[in-house]
Amino acid sequence: MNKKIGLFWLRDDFRLVRNDGLAEATYNHDEVVVFYLYKDQTFKEQQAQKWWLNKSILNFQKKLNELNINLEIVETKSFKIFFDKLIQKNDFSIYWNKVYEPDFLKFDEYLLSIFENKNIVFKRFKGNALNEIHEVKKNDGTPFKVFTPFWRTAEKHFIDKIPSKKKTIKKCKKKINYFKNCIKPEKILPKKNWFKDFEKIWSPEEETASKELKNFINDRLENYSEGRNLPNKIGTSKLSPFIKFGQIHVQTIWDECVKKKPKTIGTSKFLAEIGWREFNHSLINHFPHMLKKNYSQKFDKFPWEKNLKFLSAWKKGLTGYPIVDAGMRELYSTGWMHNRVRMIVGSFLVKHLLIDWKEGEKYFRNCLLDYSPASNVAGWQWVAGSGADAAPYFRIFNPILQGEKFDKEGEYVKKWVPELKNVPKKFIHKPWEINDEKILKIGKEYPIPIVIHEKARQKALSAFKKI
Repeated sequence: MNKKIGLFWLRDDFRLVRNDGLAEATYNHDEVVVFYLYKDQTFKEQQAQKWWLNKSILNFQKKLNELNINLEIVETKSFKIFFDKLIQKNDFSIYWNKVYEPDFLKFDEYLLSIFENKNIVFKRFKGNALNEIHEVKKNDGTPFKVFTPFWRTAEKHFIDKIPSKKKTIKKCKKKINYFKNCIKPEKILPKKNWFKDFEKIWSPEEETASKELKNFINDRLENYSEGRNLPNKIGTSKLSPFIKFGQIHVQTIWDECVKKKPKTIGTSKFLAEIGWREFNHSLINHFPHMLKKNYSQKFDKFPWEKNLKFLSAWKKGLTGYPIVDAGMRELYSTGWMHNRVRMIVGSFLVKHLLIDWKEGEKYFRNCLLDYSPASNVAGWQWVAGSGADAAPYFRIFNPILQGEKFDKEGEYVKKWVPELKNVPKKFIHKPWEINDEKILKIGKEYPIPIVIHEKARQKALSAFKKI
């Protein structure tokens, strides 16, 4: 046993199962301290995630206490300043798992060099992914830009690998404190108490994630390819926030899905969603400019419109298009939105309102519990047509038809837009056609559409032609 203290740098790894860095620390040291570096600046634009982070820390602290491991939160303005100070002590070895974002991976390189210079024992492990970024490339060594061939190669690579062993975390001899001036988890909570409803819906811990996965595999996996398109049904796994914060490892999801026999199209479709996550991580690492700018540079010339009134109506779910409004209200109330509806509201912002996708990306970042730079940016650029393997610019979702197709009875709309609860099914996705004020006073109880679909579509097509 190493007499030094084992430090584990906790990031998006709030789990005991398949947490290689933490397991290794407990094998090598009698005393282990887990630390989370909290940068308030990072979460300024991710308010919903402050709630999930606070709960994740509280729940994980309890689990680690039973293993005689302390979880300490250190507030810092800069990771670099923190580590430059830490290396002046020489009483620790340090472990961490990768986070697959360009800034984190670049910072890892800096850490590896300073730890080597100071002869500090360190070990970095694979993070929450099936494959490492550098493992999946075309035959000529260049990165994939199209999903289908990427996933074919990535899936084969993963299946052909020797499966990694699950390491268990050992109980430590005694619990110790290491860092001074730690902050309490409460300090992380957002000031605005909008997340009250989150408490009723979500429980950010590892047990919940594995229970949700089991329920999904038993009840919904088989019909996932149809079920995932219907926002009024629970047809998806709803695991995305748990994956983002690492309450569950994607390899655990893979293993459990593959056990389910017979393998159906639902299984393949669902595993391909993990494939999209891997693809998005590959994209942002090979083309990091896309995190801030258009992946496709011809979009730099796109004539976006600045319209604060439209943007505000979209955010509040007051566009006059029921399926769009339902989605935006679901997002604000629950910190999550159904994936089919994410595409509809995204397309509406970018193509009906001609508002830059970056505005939508920023709002989602603030409201989504499952926000991750790779998925959020790639998803928005896919919708806008500016991304890799993106939807073609002339594909403009008709919000009326999308509603009629995927929410036939209007149950989803009525749940989130209660002003429409008495509207008959025939009109639920175009309430402005009702000429009966007893049922609905259009313009008073519910807004008139802020744009007319046909006109907006024509305007969008001519804007896209300019580039």
